[in-house]
Amino acid sequence: MATYLMTNMRLLKTFTAVLLIALAPFTQAETEWLDKVVAIVDDDIILASELDERVQGIQANIARTGKQAPPEEELRKEVLDLLVLENIQMQMAKRYGLRIDDEELNGAVARIAANNNMSISQFQQALVSSGASYLAVREQISREMVLQRVQMGNVNQRIQVTEQEIRNYLQSSEGKEVTSPEFHFSHILIPVSSDATDAESKQAKAKAAAISMKLRAGKNVDNASDNISISDLGWRKGTELPALFKDVAAKMNDGDVSEPLQSASGFHIIKLLESRGVKQLVKQTRASHILLKPSAIRDESQTIALAKQLRQRALKGEDFRELAKEFSEDIGSAQEGGDLGWTTPGQLVPEFQEAMDETAIGEIHKPVASQFGWHVIKVIERRSKDVTDDMRKQIARNALHERKYADELDIWLRKIRSEAFVDIKI
Repeated sequence: MATYLMTNMRLLKTFTAVLLIALAPFTQAETEWLDKVVAIVDDDIILASELDERVQGIQANIARTGKQAPPEEELRKEVLDLLVLENIQMQMAKRYGLRIDDEELNGAVARIAANNNMSISQFQQALVSSGASYLAVREQISREMVLQRVQMGNVNQRIQVTEQEIRNYLQSSEGKEVTSPEFHFSHILIPVSSDATDAESKQAKAKAAAISMKLRAGKNVDNASDNISISDLGWRKGTELPALFKDVAAKMNDGDVSEPLQSASGFHIIKLLESRGVKQLVKQTRASHILLKPSAIRDESQTIALAKQLRQRALKGEDFRELAKEFSEDIGSAQEGGDLGWTTPGQLVPEFQEAMDETAIGEIHKPVASQFGWHVIKVIERRSKDVTDDMRKQIARNALHERKYADELDIWLRKIRSEAFVDIKI
């Protein structure tokens, strides 16, 4: 039971389960009664109505799965413990000044609706039809988001993933499976029966060769006119491919068509439609810039004028590096002659990225504004870098972090529970 409730609380990573709670039937007691305090938690309280509502929601979710709910007394105790933990974290969030703004909340609601194949209006209608309050559901989603951020903020700093752990993981069978390249193939089989004559086998081979050549020439084939069966193998990990395809797949680029591959069942032709994780290349740019910031001493128009002047001086032959050292107000790059080193798309602010991308090597872009000020940008060189190993390491780092997160979260939750003042009244 405790495991079920902890899982319920960890719905923080996905919001879909919020819908289940929201749609759970809730019936108020026919007899009105005064609410009472069931627990005091530091500077806050938990009311009986909160406990009853959560218990009923969880009971409905358990019933929906077809499982047997535990005795109510045991369930209420477990749920109260859960509410105490949530209350402690919500008080921490309040002290941090943590809140979810409307834009973030609207985005979360939209994702929940999409995960349940609904538009936002359909989602709202589903709630209304079930007797649930849309505003109450938004409040629950906001609460889950706050809890997630409190936990991540406190638990992530307790987790360290070392380079040795990453290397060990990548060498493990699990690591090889997780980071294995993925391939999307279409497949054609020219069948050969087990009792086929040599002539029939040669005929099938010749047909397979002709189809392979036709595809490699960029021509189309179809089931009817070519009397073949084309199937889509979907996305498959390299480790999941048939042995016949593995070695060939590793040497293919997207769009490539194989020579006929023979097996006991006949001749196979595969076309690599697309791949992931085989070789990841990113375009990088090395640029320099001069940053000028408007100030009380130099207003916006004067700053623009100076930026234009410095660009003209560089275009007439003055050393861009020396100009950057003298005039640039970017303390991080000025002493390096404005050199920003190699950057990848998305690393720089959009305005800078766009201007840099449209500038040829060796040329200087006209002054462009960003949130930091006015930039004069010179593109030094470009390259394509293979980041496959970096990508595999990041996948490994994420997997190890995820594994440690669950353990550290449990430890942290026990810690904050033990440090809090909690007075249970029932």
